[in-house]
Amino acid sequence: MKTEDSEGTEDMDQASRTDRTDRTDQASRTDHTGHTGHTGRTGHTNQASRTDQANQVTEADHAEHADHAEHADHAERTRTTGGPPPLAPPPPLPPPTRSEPARRQGRHDLTAAVLAALLVAAAILVGRSVQNRTGTLHVQWPPLLASWDPHLGPGTPAALTLAVLLVAYGPPLAARLPWRRLLAAAWAGSTAWVFSMALIDGWHRGVERRLTTKHEYLRVIDRFEDIPATLRDFANHIVIGEPGNWPAHVAGHPPGATLTFVWLDRVGLGGGAWAAVWCVVVGSSAVLAALVTVRVLADENLARRAAPFLVLAPAAVWAGVSADGYFTAVAAWSVALLALAATRRVRFPAAAAVGGGLLFGWTCYLSYGLGLMAAVLLAVLVLARTARPVVPFLLGALVVPAAFTLAGFNWWTAYHLLVERYYQGAGGVRPYAYWVWANLACAVLAAGLAAVAGVRRSAAYAPGAVRALRTGTTAPAHRLALLVLAALVALLAADLSGMSKAETERIWQPFLLWLLPAAALLPARTARYWLVASVVPALLINHLLWTGW
Repeated sequence: MKTEDSEGTEDMDQASRTDRTDRTDQASRTDHTGHTGHTGRTGHTNQASRTDQANQVTEADHAEHADHAEHADHAERTRTTGGPPPLAPPPPLPPPTRSEPARRQGRHDLTAAVLAALLVAAAILVGRSVQNRTGTLHVQWPPLLASWDPHLGPGTPAALTLAVLLVAYGPPLAARLPWRRLLAAAWAGSTAWVFSMALIDGWHRGVERRLTTKHEYLRVIDRFEDIPATLRDFANHIVIGEPGNWPAHVAGHPPGATLTFVWLDRVGLGGGAWAAVWCVVVGSSAVLAALVTVRVLADENLARRAAPFLVLAPAAVWAGVSADGYFTAVAAWSVALLALAATRRVRFPAAAAVGGGLLFGWTCYLSYGLGLMAAVLLAVLVLARTARPVVPFLLGALVVPAAFTLAGFNWWTAYHLLVERYYQGAGGVRPYAYWVWANLACAVLAAGLAAVAGVRRSAAYAPGAVRALRTGTTAPAHRLALLVLAALVALLAADLSGMSKAETERIWQPFLLWLLPAAALLPARTARYWLVASVVPALLINHLLWTGW
C-alpha cells in the first residue's frame, strides 16, 4: 500500500521527468527552426545547436537532482518531526447570518404573540370590570371559568419534570425516532402530561370527582336502565322547568355523550375514576390522529416537528379531566381516517372512509357544535384533490343518525330545545359583545403562543397556497397551512354563532387541536423557545387557578 510520502515522491519524479522532456522538446524545436530558417549554415552551426541541446538536457538533469534533494530533505524533516511542517490555520469562517426575509418573518411571529398576549390581558381587565359591575359574565376569573386558588399537588413534580424533559429533548427525539415509535411515544407523553396536570389538583378533586359533579353525565347513569325508552323521552327533559330536566352537560349534548359512560358502567368500569381514565387515555390519542393526518396530507418532516407541540398542548389543563378530550379524539380520528382514504395511504381506502364516516356520525351525537368539523373534513378532500372517499364516508356517516332516529331520538328537535335551554341559563345573560372576542383570548390560552405564531404563518402562506392548489403544485407547508386555516374557520363559526359564550377553553378543544400543528411552520431552531412560551402559562394557570366546568 502506498504511503502519503511515497505518493508525493512519485508525483515529484513525474514532474521532473515531464519538465526534462518539455525542455528537451523545446531545444529540438529550436534546432529545427534554426535549420529551416537558415539553410545556408554550415555543419558547424548544427553542431553548436546539438551542443546547446545537450547543455539544456544537462541543466534538466541538474534540476531533477535538485528536486530529489529537496524531497529528501522534506522526507528527513517528516521522519524527524513525525509529520509535515504545520500549515498556517485557515481564516475563520464568518458567522452564519439569517436573511432579511427570515428576520422579518421572525419579527412578525413575535408581534403576533405579543398581540395575542395583549388580547388575553384585555379580556382579563375588561372582564373583571364587567363582572364586578354587572355580574353578567358568570365567571369568577374572566375570561376563564375559574377561581383564584394558588396550590400545589401530587402532579406538580411530574408536570414540571415532563415539561423540562420534553422541551429539552422533545424536538430532537421527534426528528430521529422511527415513525411508529414516535407515535407510541407521543401517545404516552400526551397521556402522562394530561394526567400530571390533572393531579396538580389532587386525585380526588382533580380526577375522581371531575365527572361526578351535579352538572356531569355520571349523575344520570341510573336513568338509562331502559336505553330505547330514555332516548325516546330524552328531548322532553332538556328545557328548564320540565319535570326531571337533565343536568347542564347532559342537556347540552346529544345522548351519545351520556351513553358512553352508561356503557362503561355496563361493562364494569363505572364510577368517576374509570370515566376519567377513559377520557384521558382515549382523548390523548387525538395526538396520534393529528400526526397521521399531517404526515399524509403535508409530509413526515412537518408532522415530526409538530409532535412536541401536540404532546405539550396547553389544553391539557382542561382535557384532564373532561369529556371534551374524548370528543376531541373521536373527531380527530374521523379526520385521520378520511385523510388516509383520500391519499390512499392505507391498504383498504374504502374501509377507512367508512370508518371515518362512522366516527363523524358519532361525533355529531357527542356534541351539537361538532358538526362544524365538516370544514376540516372538506379541507382534507380539497388538499388530497379527490372525491373518491365521499360516497363510502357518507354511507358510514349515516349509520349513527339512522340508529338514533330509529330509536326515537330526533337530533334537530333536541337541538332547538337546547337553544331554548341555553338562553334560559347563563347563556341568555352573558354579553355577546364581550364574549365574541374574549372567547378568542380563551383559545389563545388553550392553544398556546406557538400556535398563534404558527397560525400567523399559515395566514401568510394562504394566498400562495390557494394559487398553488389550483395548479396542483402545493408545497407541504402550503397544505398544512390550509388544513390549519380550515380548523380556524370552524372555530370562528362557532364563535360567531353565539352558542359558545365562555368555557371555550374546554369546549373548543376539537378545533384547537388542529391549530397546534401550525407550530411546525416556525423555524426549527426556535422550537424550544416556543414550547416554553406555551407551556409556562399552562403551568401557571393550573397552579394558580381552580378551573371548573
